[in-house]
Amino acid sequence: MHPLIQHIQKITSHHEIEGDAILSFFETKTFKKKDILQQEDKRCSLYFFVVKGCLRLYFTDYNGVEQTLQFALENWWMTDLNAFRTGQRSAYTIQALEATEVLTITAPNYELLLAKFPVIENYFRLVYERAYAASLLRIRMISRMPKDEFYELFQSKYPEFIQRIPQKVLASFLGFTPEYLSELRKKKVKAKK
Repeated sequence: MHPLIQHIQKITSHHEIEGDAILSFFETKTFKKKDILQQEDKRCSLYFFVVKGCLRLYFTDYNGVEQTLQFALENWWMTDLNAFRTGQRSAYTIQALEATEVLTITAPNYELLLAKFPVIENYFRLVYERAYAASLLRIRMISRMPKDEFYELFQSKYPEFIQRIPQKVLASFLGFTPEYLSELRKKKVKAKK
């Protein structure tokens, strides 16, 4: 069974799903490490479901520094949702951090899919609720926790994920400088000895 169909079943608890009909709305694409899937300030026309690999969503600030806001691993979705829905230019860039396979859907097909399959509307509502809650939690942790505690918590919750992400990109996501993250890692290694 395709990972997207498995994910829909898991999230919605619906097991009678027309997998082939749903998948017909999507196209499979593969990207190499560092490939750009969506360029900042270009029209956003695709929504990505990660089958295999890892994506990041970021913007470049006025000083030319990349600020990573989100990651998408297997079974996660990624796009600039506002730009996707409205057909506007994206405020963000999406990049493959590893060799990545995704399912893509266009905005018109997305609307048709939602209209044809009520379970998909339910599925996306649940996905958005989870993503919103996770986003709020991240903001709260960045704002309230000491940086070293925030890193320790993140590392304990996502140890495999941290191994997959370049240090500079991880530091950007956590709100650290790469140098600060390097110091935290060195302290942790020394503490284990």
